[in-house]
Amino acid sequence: MSKLLLLLHSSPPLPPPPFHFTTAPILHHRAGATTLLRASILSKKPPNLSSSLALFRKATLSSSFLSPSSSFRCRTFSVRAFDSDDSKTEQEEEKKESFHVKKSDEDYPSGEFDFQEIGAWNRFLVKLKMLIAFPWERVRKGSVLTMKLRGQISDQLKSRFSSGLSLPQICENFIKAAYDPRISGIYLHIDGLNCGWAKVEEIRRHVFNFKKSGKFVVAYLPACREKEYYLASACDDLYLPPTAYFSFYGFTVQAAFLAGVFEKVGIQPDVQRIGKYKSAGDQLTRKSMSKENCEMLTAILDNIYGNWLDKVSSTKGKKIEDMKNFINEGVYKVERLKEEGLITNMHYDDEVISMLKEKVGVQKDKVLPMVDYSKYSRVRNWTLGLTGGKDLIAIIRASGSISRVKSPLSLSGSGIIGEQLIEKIRQARESKKYKAAIIRIDSPGGDALASDLMWREIRLLAESKPVIASMSDVAASGGYYMAMAADTIVAENLTLTGSIGVVTGKFSLGKLYEKIGFNKEIISRGKYAELLAADQRPLRPDEAELFAKSAQNAYEQFRDKAAFSRSMPVDKMEEVAQGRVWTGQDAASRGLVDAIGGFSRAVAIAKQKANIPQDRQVMLVELSRPSPTLPEILSGIGSSVVGAERTLKELLQDLAFSKGVQARMDGILFQGLEEASYDNPILTLIKDYLGSL
Repeated sequence: MSKLLLLLHSSPPLPPPPFHFTTAPILHHRAGATTLLRASILSKKPPNLSSSLALFRKATLSSSFLSPSSSFRCRTFSVRAFDSDDSKTEQEEEKKESFHVKKSDEDYPSGEFDFQEIGAWNRFLVKLKMLIAFPWERVRKGSVLTMKLRGQISDQLKSRFSSGLSLPQICENFIKAAYDPRISGIYLHIDGLNCGWAKVEEIRRHVFNFKKSGKFVVAYLPACREKEYYLASACDDLYLPPTAYFSFYGFTVQAAFLAGVFEKVGIQPDVQRIGKYKSAGDQLTRKSMSKENCEMLTAILDNIYGNWLDKVSSTKGKKIEDMKNFINEGVYKVERLKEEGLITNMHYDDEVISMLKEKVGVQKDKVLPMVDYSKYSRVRNWTLGLTGGKDLIAIIRASGSISRVKSPLSLSGSGIIGEQLIEKIRQARESKKYKAAIIRIDSPGGDALASDLMWREIRLLAESKPVIASMSDVAASGGYYMAMAADTIVAENLTLTGSIGVVTGKFSLGKLYEKIGFNKEIISRGKYAELLAADQRPLRPDEAELFAKSAQNAYEQFRDKAAFSRSMPVDKMEEVAQGRVWTGQDAASRGLVDAIGGFSRAVAIAKQKANIPQDRQVMLVELSRPSPTLPEILSGIGSSVVGAERTLKELLQDLAFSKGVQARMDGILFQGLEEASYDNPILTLIKDYLGSL
């Protein structure tokens, strides 16, 4: 019988804890394309890792622990401490202990963008390159770059054959446009963003960076809520149509509960959870929010609300209290935004374009030269003279839920395939040309075994060169499992991370079977053979005890490895674990994260740890290929009908190929044991129904 996990929905969604961690100018080089980073960094050699797991468990008596804002001495350990060979572990205990001083956020370089004017000779070279550029790279002088930021924004690279927005390419376009003499400014259409606050913060940071070039950024918002306004507030001018969809009513987080529904239909969930904040499973077993879950969600909501008030009021020159009063007033007229100075004016799109013509000196009867996001993404950095240095840093992107192997129905770019990511990690480790590596994570978790195998490989990579984990919207459960293997973890203020806890369970469907006339009989050998297969009855006391011990063991493995990876005593890790989800800023104050910032700061820290001088340019080499590729597109053309094939494949993959311990963030989460097949038609129907909610 399939096991079951649940995470209550909220806004924004929270990453589920794992059962085994189930449920968060640079030069890019990818297929000939590059992006320049001009970051200033200090150099410092990363500490070596040595010692053993056994010694680590004794460290709680001899190591002092303070918050990351202050320095403290703590033990560091080699990944070999988790080798399966006991003799190696014993030998490690005899090795010399090594110590390092924990850094505070201020000790790391900021990675702040430093715009530098291009000299006369370089400007001449850029003009020559533009003359010989490919046709699709040619842009008219005085053009305005337009980008429509709407819907989902992926943290992965996108190929020219794919639709949708890519955060790396959006950020790259900002940098290219800042140095491109053909670009006069940027015109952003912001409408209905469907991404987390960390991605919005990253784009907002690039808006401010672009403005250092002296060029303008104008935003147009046909539909404006808090998230869209938060991004647009960084622009020079902000326009809404007079009839814009507008609402500043505040922030909410929600939780739904199904225990009452299950009682009526005769379903009894048997759930084991370790960690008082482990909310996954509450939807099945409770009819209201627990005190601990309410505390956790309230803290996250307060962080989101406080960050919004602080940043928006600072950008618009308002007092925080004034912004609070404005929200609590229940404003519904767009005119009030203009009266309060929160927008520039109310204009339609054509009127804004007319004003842009005046900005760039185009006559009213002429067409404003514009280049869109898709075309400008194909402009190479080489064309703009943005060539990197000789020092290479490997970039490995990990986005989506985690699977161990690729199934026949797996879709390109649909998640993290453990065996494929491990190949990239080993490629970075075995190559001497990379001075450091950055693991970019945007994942709520997934397969426990895959998470552990990737953790191991990242630890081995960290023994050969500096490894920095850069968190996007979410890096929780399995996502945090990966991140904690790095030397340094960088997260945004509102990244959702942590969720170090375990929950597991199964359905008892006996009463439902009686109501619908369904019968099930099992012949078994072995005392616990029916532990997962017998869904027609509740667990026996001895089975429940084994179930609880298994969950406890899974939690202790997760917690202990987290403590080991973060050089933290187990008892201190226990205080911040307990299945609790933290925002990046709260995680940093508790030692789960080292520094607050975006991708550029992760690069700056990588340069520092790799002893790359402050003023030296670096080249970032993307080891993850853009997707989907042309062959993948062509292979699906024959059977694709208006996107139906993709939807069907994803559904079939969820239903038929959930091998290993699985977890996802979207509502009711199901788990299956390795190579176990206890398909139940009733449970499948329930799963289909709940999955459609």
